[in-house]
Amino acid sequence: MRLHLVLRDPSAGRDWLASGIAVVVSLALTAVLIMLADANPVTGFVVMFKAAFVGKIAITETLARATPILLTGLAAIVALRVRFWNIGAEGQLLVGAMAAAFAGTITQLPVPLLIPAMILAAMLAGSLAAAFPAVLKNRFRVNEVVSTLMLNFIIINMITALLSGPWRDPVSGWPDSPDILAGAEWPTFWRGTRLHLGVVLAAIAAGTVAVLLRRTTFGLSMDIVGDNPVAASHARIDVRRTVLISALLSGALAGLAGAGEVGGIQYQAMISISSGYGYAGLIVAMLARLSPLAAVPAALFLAALITGSDEMSRQLGVPSFLADAVQGITLLAVLIASQFARYRVVVHRGSRRSAR
Repeated sequence: MRLHLVLRDPSAGRDWLASGIAVVVSLALTAVLIMLADANPVTGFVVMFKAAFVGKIAITETLARATPILLTGLAAIVALRVRFWNIGAEGQLLVGAMAAAFAGTITQLPVPLLIPAMILAAMLAGSLAAAFPAVLKNRFRVNEVVSTLMLNFIIINMITALLSGPWRDPVSGWPDSPDILAGAEWPTFWRGTRLHLGVVLAAIAAGTVAVLLRRTTFGLSMDIVGDNPVAASHARIDVRRTVLISALLSGALAGLAGAGEVGGIQYQAMISISSGYGYAGLIVAMLARLSPLAAVPAALFLAALITGSDEMSRQLGVPSFLADAVQGITLLAVLIASQFARYRVVVHRGSRRSAR
C-alpha cells in the first residue's frame, strides 16, 4: 500500500475551512493542556473569554495587544506574497522601537512633530533591517529564512549591548532607554486604558495593504512574482525590484509595531518590549490566508489567547506560557490543514511490481 498526494483544484472555501478547522483543533489541544495542568477546561475558557472581551479594560487590553500582532501579521503577508519568508519581524520591531525611542527624546523638535518623527524613524529602521536579507537573496541567493532569523539574534544582542551601556536610562539605572518626552506619548482614546493611537494606525495599515494588493498594478506584480518568478520575468516584471520593495514595506510595518509599543505602552525602549509579536505575525498571516482584512480577526484571536492565558494563570494556576504553546500548536495546525486543503491523499493498494 502506497500513499500519494494529488493536487486539488483551487478552492477558496476549502482554504478558509482549513483555517477554521485549525482554530478548532488548537482550542481542543488547549483544553488538553489545561487538563494536564489540573484545571477545568470549561472554567479555563470562561476565564479566558471574560479576560479578553468582558468589560472596558478587557476589550481595550485585547485591542492594544492585537495592534503589534496585526502589524507584524501584515508585514508577513506582504513578504509572503512574493515568496519572501521574512522571519525577522521580531528584530525589525525591536529596531523600530529603538528608533522611535530615540526620535521621541529629541528636544529640538517641535512637539507636533515628535509623534510623526517617531513613526517615520521606526518605519525607516524596520525597512533597513529587512532590506539587508532582501539584497542578500537578490544578489547572492542567500536563503532569507536563515538570514532573517539570524538577524533577529544579532539585533537583540546589539540592542542589549546598547541599553546596557551607552543608552542606559540614567535615572533608573535599568537597561532601558531614557523615557520619551511627554509630547511624544501617543494619545489614548479611552481614559484609564491603553487604547492608543497605534490601534487606529494598525487598522489604517490593514486597509491600505488590502488596497495595495487588490487594486494596484504593483499588487498584481507581487502576486505574479509569488506564483511564478520565471513567468514574471517573461512578463517584463522586475522580480528583484518587486521583492526588495515588498521587503522594505514588510520591515516598515514591523517597525511601526515597535513604535506603537514605545509611544503608546512603555514610553521607552527595552529588550522585553516584544512578547514574541514578530513570530505571532506569521501565525496571523497563515490563519488569514494572506488576506490583510482577515488578519484583523486573526490578530484579535491571538491577542485574546495571550490576554486570557495571563488571567487564567493568575486565577487557576495554569502555567503562563500556555499562550506560547497554543500559538505554536495553531501554526502547526494551520500548516497541516493547509496541506490537506491543497492535496488529497490517494491510496494505492498492491505491490510495486503490480503497480508497474
